[in-house]
Order: sequence, then C-alpha cells, then structure tokens
Amino acid sequence: MQPLPDEARREAAEDAQWSRPECQVWTGTLLLGTCLLYCARVSMPVCAAAMSQDFGWNKKEAGVVLSSFFWGYCLTQVVGGHLGDRIGGEKVILLSASAWGFITAATPLLSRLSSAHLAFMTFSRILTGLLQGVYFPALTSLLSQKVRESERAFTYSTVGAGSQFGTLVTGAVGSLLLDWYGWPSVFYFSGGLTLLWVCYVYRCLLGEKDLILALGVLAQGLPVSRHTKVPWRQLFRKPSVWAAIISQLSAACSFFILLSWLPTFFKETFPSSKGWVFNVVPWLVAIPASLFSGLLSDRLINQGGDIGTQSHCDGGIPPPGGWTQPPASSEEERAPGEVRGLRPETRVHTARG
Repeated sequence: MQPLPDEARREAAEDAQWSRPECQVWTGTLLLGTCLLYCARVSMPVCAAAMSQDFGWNKKEAGVVLSSFFWGYCLTQVVGGHLGDRIGGEKVILLSASAWGFITAATPLLSRLSSAHLAFMTFSRILTGLLQGVYFPALTSLLSQKVRESERAFTYSTVGAGSQFGTLVTGAVGSLLLDWYGWPSVFYFSGGLTLLWVCYVYRCLLGEKDLILALGVLAQGLPVSRHTKVPWRQLFRKPSVWAAIISQLSAACSFFILLSWLPTFFKETFPSSKGWVFNVVPWLVAIPASLFSGLLSDRLINQGGDIGTQSHCDGGIPPPGGWTQPPASSEEERAPGEVRGLRPETRVHTARG
C-alpha cells in the first residue's frame, strides 16, 4: 500500500531536515550572520552624529539618511521569501550578505566620490535596505524546511538573538573605533567582518556548484505558479495573523526608533557620556528575553497551545521586529509557510526586523 500524498510529503520534508550536528553548526553560523546583519545596519546610526558634523547635515538631512534604509527594506520582503522557497534560503542569505557587506565596507569611499554626500549616502542606505530585506524571509523559509517542528521556535529565537548581539558589538566596539579612528573605521569593521563570514559559509558549508545552480535559476527567471492564490480574506480572519501583525508593528516601531535615534539623542543631550555605555546597556536585556520567548513558544506548541495565544505571549518579548511567521502547530505537520485552515500549497512569508 502506497503512502498517502500528505504522508509522503511529510516524510520527504523530514528527510530534508538537518541532523542534530548540522542544525547546531547552521544555528551558530546563522546566529553570527544575523549579528553581522545588525552590525552593518547599526553602523549608520552610531556614526550619524559624527557624519553630520563632517558633512554639515542638519536634523532633517540626517533623518533622511537614517530612514532611507527602510525605503528599500520594505520592498524586498515578499521577494526574499519567494527566492528562499525556490533556490534555498541559505543561498539567498549568502548572496545578499556578500553584496551588503561590500556596500557597507565601501560606504566611506562612496562619501568621498563627490560633494553630494547626502545623495550618495541615501542611495547606499536604500541599496543596503533592499539587500537586507530578503534576509529574514529567506531565513524563515530555510528554518521552516530544515529544523524539526519541536525545536523550530527556539532555533529561530536563538538565531534572532544575533540582532541584539550585533547591536551590542557595534554599540561597544563601534563606539570605541569612532572615538579612536573616526567614523569610516566603523563601516570598515562591520563590512569586513561580513565579507569574512561570507567566505566561511562559501568554503565550509556551501559549494561552488550550489551557488552556480542558484544563479542559473535566477538568470532564467523564477517560475510563478498561476494556480496558487493566497486566500487573503481567510488569512486576515485568523486571530493569530492579527496577533503577529500587532506584535510586529509595536515591536518594530519602538525598536527602530531607539536603534536609529538613541546614539544621536545621547550625543546631543549628554555630550560627556561614553558611547560604548548608552549604545550597549539598552540591548543587554533583549538577549535573554529573545531566548526566553523561543523557549516559551516551543513549550506552548508542544503542550498543544493555540498559535494565537503564543503570538500574544511573544508580543511582549519578541526578537526585534517580532516573529517572521508563527511556527507550525503541533497538531499537524504543515508545509513551510502553510497556515492552519489553508491549502498546503499556499505559502505566506512576512518579515520581521
């Protein structure tokens, strides 16, 4: 007797999952990748006050540069999830990291190309946002396919904790580099480390053949199924979806306001304060909170808790920006991106910070 289609799909998904040693290696690698993602992202807020003095920016112009990152960031969220499903999330992450690492390291050089500092810095931040926007949707696609359901939430929260580590690293080391060597050194530091991480992943975890195949798929164009439609009405009637949206909105607003403007606020309000203090202390509590939220999610799911309840609980202590998507329920194993009550072929990817 042949297995049912659902059982066959479930068995195929389990075969594709990482073994325990592979999961540990990839979790550590992706944790470091998320850390470097935020190292590159936080470099501009840490250096904004010093760059404003060098280039003569006022508050409005500095705000344009800081906010321009999100102009690009919001445009590639769905693209990142789609690419992750088609060619593999790890390949999307590696290709985008190589590009944003290079741009970050080259930022001081771009600022010297002409007198139009504001235009060049705004453009580089938009481009960085476009490239980093694919990271978390691709990460969600990767972990939902490669990590066992019972460990998925904790793995995601562990990897997500890299955002706080990255903020801490750039807040501490970046502030010291800023005082000792000037603001260009902060961009060289974060961009250079990202490129080293890319080399490690390329040499040790992915092969040249994998990337060539991925680039070939991208060059040919990604096939888009005409028969699969997202049932938006049914999706937005689910409490778990609204819980995730509200959690995402609340956490993202507070987190990114602090992330972008806290260094400038302390620099102007408390000129004698040490940068490595006010750029580090606020994020220390976020690391254990992020890990605890993952443990709590796994516990609720393993006990048969409702995803909506889990999303509300996580809403108070989520990773920065909230969850990318709720982990699968323990009641039934679902395909990556599948929402309870929807067809298995329907994939939905939303973004976190």
